[in-house]
Amino acid sequence: MKFTVSQDALSNALAVVSKGVSGTSTLPILSCVLIKAGDGLIELQTSNYTTSVRHRIAAHVEEEGELVVPCKLLTNIAKTLPDAPVHIESVDRQTVVSCEKSTFTLATLDPRDFPEFPAYAIEAGVELPTGILSEMVGRVWRVTTKDTARPILEGVHTTVGNNTLTLAATDSMRLAMCDTNVETSSLEGNFELNIPATALNDALSIMASSPSIFVGVSGKQIVFEAGNTCYVASRLEGEYPNVRQLIPQDCVVRAKIDVEAFSAAFKRVAVIAKPDGPVRFTIDVDAGTLTLAVISADQGRASETIDIEVEGESGTIAFKNSFIHDCLSALGHQEKEISLELQSYTKMGVFKSYDKVNYLYLIMPMWV
Repeated sequence: MKFTVSQDALSNALAVVSKGVSGTSTLPILSCVLIKAGDGLIELQTSNYTTSVRHRIAAHVEEEGELVVPCKLLTNIAKTLPDAPVHIESVDRQTVVSCEKSTFTLATLDPRDFPEFPAYAIEAGVELPTGILSEMVGRVWRVTTKDTARPILEGVHTTVGNNTLTLAATDSMRLAMCDTNVETSSLEGNFELNIPATALNDALSIMASSPSIFVGVSGKQIVFEAGNTCYVASRLEGEYPNVRQLIPQDCVVRAKIDVEAFSAAFKRVAVIAKPDGPVRFTIDVDAGTLTLAVISADQGRASETIDIEVEGESGTIAFKNSFIHDCLSALGHQEKEISLELQSYTKMGVFKSYDKVNYLYLIMPMWV
């Protein structure tokens, strides 16, 4: 096998397929990349048995064939090479990589031992705008559970239908949802799928330059396609809970809060708060104020009051510091206002914002 490819194209391709490399497996073959050359293209593949990534780029192929080399090693080599053609060929069970005055000789593994790329037949799928989907995933993925005993909650529940895209995630202590309008005229019926958050983030990161991304289902697999890239991951087994029933239909307190003032005040008082510690929210309806307060046995206390528009009853409720941080981090720069709705000062709170992407963040209170 012998081919020539540009340094930039090779480096970018290796960065794409590196998402499929196993970092923990004891099988050396799973830390490698399979490269196939033929018909003016090279195809790179990686697999860890849970996810598989395939990417194709143009190359000058002199001899067809395939080889397997350590992915991280080749990636590091490609990054350091000058911006010039890279020549790669198989010689006596070794791979020789050369670029201008640099030459590397790498040990190879048997391509016959490399896992086959999953065969799939799409049963249902939808094409979605990459930018919008990435923004929405960024708002909800932090809320997926880290508890491996509940794998169904490791996913982002995705629903497409009636020109609306809706994402939801929960870890049982909080719920994040967002929705926006998308074009679904080519979709027959509705599309619903619980996608592993890690797979969704990885697929979007390696396909970020594509204007749209195809998301499909094939048996127990989820398939992402965009341009010359294909990412296949295992589906999460089980039925996603009906999270909409958790959202309160009424409230006794409704406050409108300026996002910039809220974020700045929270950052200041949170300086002395522990990540899992409480932040008190005291609402004074008569004064039209919200006071954020933190009490730390180790470092003291802090408080700050901001003006709000509010109706209902005065009182105090506390939320976990890290949960409020995640809520504020999820808001886009364009959002100027967020609302806080409370059924009571002992029950869940619901933050809402309305823009091009509508956002809802439901959070359980802490007892203080």
